[in-house]
Formats: sequence, C-alpha cells, structure tokens
Amino acid sequence: MTIPVFDGHNDFLLRLLSRPERRAKIWKTGDGTGHLDLPRMRVGGFAGGMFAIYIPSPLAEMGPDPDAAMDNPPYDMPLPSPIDHVTAQPIALAMAGHLLALERETPDDFALCRSVAEIEVAMATGRIAAVMHMEGAEAIDPDLDALYLFHGMGLRSLGPVWSRPTVFGHGVPFRFPGSPDTGPGLTDAGKRLIRACNALRIVVDVSHLNARGVDDVAALTDRPFVASHSNAHAIAASTRNLTDRQLDLIAERDGLVGLNFATSFLREDGRQSPEMTLDPMMRHLDHLIGRLGEDRVGLGSDFDGAEMPAPIRDAAGLPVLIEAMRSHGFGEALIAKLARENWLAVLRRIWGG
Repeated sequence: MTIPVFDGHNDFLLRLLSRPERRAKIWKTGDGTGHLDLPRMRVGGFAGGMFAIYIPSPLAEMGPDPDAAMDNPPYDMPLPSPIDHVTAQPIALAMAGHLLALERETPDDFALCRSVAEIEVAMATGRIAAVMHMEGAEAIDPDLDALYLFHGMGLRSLGPVWSRPTVFGHGVPFRFPGSPDTGPGLTDAGKRLIRACNALRIVVDVSHLNARGVDDVAALTDRPFVASHSNAHAIAASTRNLTDRQLDLIAERDGLVGLNFATSFLREDGRQSPEMTLDPMMRHLDHLIGRLGEDRVGLGSDFDGAEMPAPIRDAAGLPVLIEAMRSHGFGEALIAKLARENWLAVLRRIWGG
C-alpha cells in the first residue's frame, strides 16, 4: 500500500515558469524532466504539499559553476544581489497564476487549499492538495500591501527570505562547512511582516533565514513556526541546516521541521553528488526526532529545486524512503506522522480549525 505524503516544500512552479507554454504537458503526462508531475505523484503517493513562489537569481551571481563547487567542499558561494518588489511582483504573480490555473484546468486532480479541512477533502477525493507558499518575500512591498493581495489569492505560508537579503531580513549563504550565524536579524520591516503573518494566520517559515533572524521570529511570533525544508547541523555542517539551539526554539513553539532531501544538506561530507544511500536521511530524522519529538518532524523534499539522492530520484521514489524508514525501525504510526500527519497538525495549530 502506498503511504500518502504531504510535502513541506517543492519548486514545481519555478519549473513551470521557465516553460509556461508546456504547462499541460509537464503537469498531466510529464516531459521527462524534473521531479514532479501528476503521474509520478500518483505512483509515489505525493498527496499534497507546499508549492513555492520563488524569484530566481542569475546563477552567475553564485560563481562560475555552483554545482561543481557544491560537489567539492569546502565551498563558500557569494550571496546573490537583492531583488526589489517592483521586479519581483510580476514573476510572483505569474507563478501564482500557474497554481490557480492548475486547479481550474484539472479540477479532478488538483485543489488549491486554504485550510486543513480543504486539504483533507482534497486528499480523500484523490486530488493533489496544494498550499500556496512564498519562499523569500521579495514580491511583498515594505508597506505589506501585497501581502494582503497574495493572501486573498490563497497564500498561507511564507518565508521572509531565500538566501539573498531582502528588505525583511538576511538569509544564510551556501557555505560548507559553516554556521547559520551569519549576520544581523530581521529588519523593522521584517518584524512588521512577522506580526502581519501572525494576524493573518500565515505560516512563518524560517528555512534559509540566518540564526539571528530565527531568534527574532521566535521572540515575535505568537504561533508555532516551521522550517519547511531544513536538516540537522549536528549531522551535516551546512549553513542551511539548523543547530540544536534552533531546533529547540522550534520545539518550544510547538512548530515543525521538514526533512530536506537535497543531497548537499544531507551528506556529512557536504557533497552534492546523488550517489549515496538513505542512511544519512535516517540519521537526520533520528536527530530531529530526538530534539523535536515525534510530533514535530515531517518531510520537505525540495523537489524541482535541488539534487535528490539516487535511490529516491523524484516523487515516484517516495515509497523507497518510506521503506527505508521501516527498515530503520520506525513503526507505522510514526511513519504516518512523518509522512503527513505532523504537517496537518501544525497547520491546524497555526491556521485554526
């Protein structure tokens, strides 16, 4: 029996952004690229997740060959330049448009969800349950007017930064080995953004945020917060991974961490190579569960946004991960929590209902 999975992070909309004329092909039958499409989701049990709106930076800003650098640690890539909201908004609107169009064009297969009840109905009726997420708030103006616009369109989860700086805060660079304590915390605009997200019951996601920014979120938020796709720094010393202190802050606020499948954040040697077993994933899960408890850990694949371990490869490979959990000694109740139940529970704690 295929185990249904609710996934905390993917970049499928970014893949559609580069090839909008092929949306129907990419989605309905697959085009032989990437990690996500409807057929592979069906095979793998991908029942729903957070679909990210992300404004890409020119790869050249991260060095001449970022992939080669990340496969040969140590590395320390420069942060891309900031992107203002005037530049970012049209791109973000196009990505939101793709998400809304998928629901309109394939209503029997896809549902844009704004509550846990809607997610549960979609999953029960065999539709992919999608939640609109924003990875980096570049499309939001400092006065936050656009936040209310995107919320009206369905935005229910937001990370203040990707790794480049924004008017709201500072992200971590791609560095290995390295600490996430890399600079100042949230700006005044960033603190207003967190308070507004709390008021609107938008999930606050601290993946990519630096250590002082995470501290600021913990001090400001009156609701649980999450790291949708981050791993344990104690296992792999990437700046993108969370220290035990950060994990404890998330646990104290009754939040959640989603295990990132990206090889460079899983492997203890920091390499990006997909040639690996799933043992590092089990070590990260053991550590995350040890710090956060069994009820505050989920999955955050980063499908279509990162290199996947060869045994998983794409969404169709999710059952391989589930079987690895069984072989590792996780019981069926814990597997169900990690696969979907913990995500739905934390969303209910944040959204209500």
